[in-house]
Amino acid sequence: MNEPIRLNKYISESGILSRRKADEAIASGEIRINGIPAAIGQQVHPGDVVTYRGSIVEPRTSVHIYAYNKPLGLVCTSAEADKDSIFRKLKLPVSCNYVGRLDKNSQGLLLLTNDGELSNRLQKARNYHEKEYVVRVDHPVTSGFLKQMSEGVSILDTVTRPCKVFKQGQNSFRIILTQGLNRQIRRMCEALDYKVVFLKRIRECNILLGDLKPGEYREIVGDELEKLRRLAASRERTPGKKDAG
Repeated sequence: MNEPIRLNKYISESGILSRRKADEAIASGEIRINGIPAAIGQQVHPGDVVTYRGSIVEPRTSVHIYAYNKPLGLVCTSAEADKDSIFRKLKLPVSCNYVGRLDKNSQGLLLLTNDGELSNRLQKARNYHEKEYVVRVDHPVTSGFLKQMSEGVSILDTVTRPCKVFKQGQNSFRIILTQGLNRQIRRMCEALDYKVVFLKRIRECNILLGDLKPGEYREIVGDELEKLRRLAASRERTPGKKDAG
């Protein structure tokens, strides 16, 4: 770094947090510059030492994104926060954060990256990025259930966005969402008197889980990465629909 840079941009480019999350961390006193609590809007100058929760934030030298098959029983938290954190089991070549979450009882595709801006774009509900899941429930899937799920379900003081739902087996279906409300699929099913007994994410944007085994990961590179970046930068609005996330 040869020129001063805005603090939230410096943190985002380091891959630690998105700009929005960086501003939240600054406001809560978790960011310091040269040992002094930082202020929103402050700039980082050459030679300054920036820390987040006591750890030095260093400029990123390269960008990486990985596809990871999260096993059942692990949680999306920091290694320090939970003994079942994914980061206690997963050793990546560089420090990364997860893009979105999968809860402890869910499994499948989880994207991990040190690119804060890419992560932020992928997680913004207004960008309508697709995430696809395979779900099994506790009793037979009916045409009425599929219709209600696809048209929107009342949960968390809102109605979920219209989505694509396809029956797979007697008690299973695939669903493609463009939002990520807390435990959304489980809550949607519960609202319709179904209980989820299996949930796996198999796709996010153009990235497929493929044949990755639980606990395995692969780096996303080449044309696959370029397509993901193009999708992340796009904003696919649905005419006449308001954001539900």
